[in-house]
Parts: sequence; structure tokens; C-alpha cells
Amino acid sequence: MSDEPDLHNGATRSTSHATPEGVVDLNSYRGARDPLPITFHRTELDQILWVYGRMVGDGDWRDYALDHLIDKAVFSVFKRSGEMPLYRIEKNPKLAAKQGAYSVVNAHGMILKRGHDLKQVLKVFDKLLKLVKS
Repeated sequence: MSDEPDLHNGATRSTSHATPEGVVDLNSYRGARDPLPITFHRTELDQILWVYGRMVGDGDWRDYALDHLIDKAVFSVFKRSGEMPLYRIEKNPKLAAKQGAYSVVNAHGMILKRGHDLKQVLKVFDKLLKLVKS
């Protein structure tokens, strides 16, 4: 949808990036538009949702929220939907060359783990083995 009115009788916009054949030059299109928000890739979401499903099965988590912002993507997990998130799994591409693009942040804002590999960062949610007496 657009805020601009429809053009009638074959009129064209002067700011159009399309050629007469309907092909769009991506360089001029990307430069003319607002930057797209940062999102999680399908494989990243698969890894996150696998951990989320395990934690829901254990009764630790009950709800989640996805936020795609201009500078980062955030997957927030909740114990109850009306509360503050217990954890935030963040993807910040600006930090990819330095500390790593992925981080896990707790409810108090403390970074629990950060790194370049999402699978390694998500290991912060692995539970310690407990001794079971028979």
C-alpha cells in the first residue's frame, strides 16, 4: 500500500526506478527507500524455536515476541505474556566483526553470552546435568 494516489491514463511518476520493461534497478531502489529492518534468517529462527520448544516443554517459558528493528532483531521470551521478558535473544549485525552479532540478555539487561555462532550462544540455556538418586 502507498500513501500516494493511483496514476490514471498511463501516467508515470518522475521518481520511478523502473525501466519501460518493468525491471527495477536495485541499487537506485535501495538508495531511495528506507533501510529494511534487521530480521532473523530461517535457519536462525529454527535454532531459536528449537530451544524455545524445549523450554516450553519443561514449563519454563510460555510466550515469545519477535521485534525487527532498524539496527537489530530481537526474540523475547516470557514466563507470562503480561510481564517483562525473561530473556532477549538479539541479532545486531553491527557487532558481527567485533564481539559477535548474537547475544542473550537477561531481564536486568546483563549480557549472559555473546558470540559469532548462534548455536554456541544458545547453549547458555542448556541445563546442567543433575544427579538423580534411585
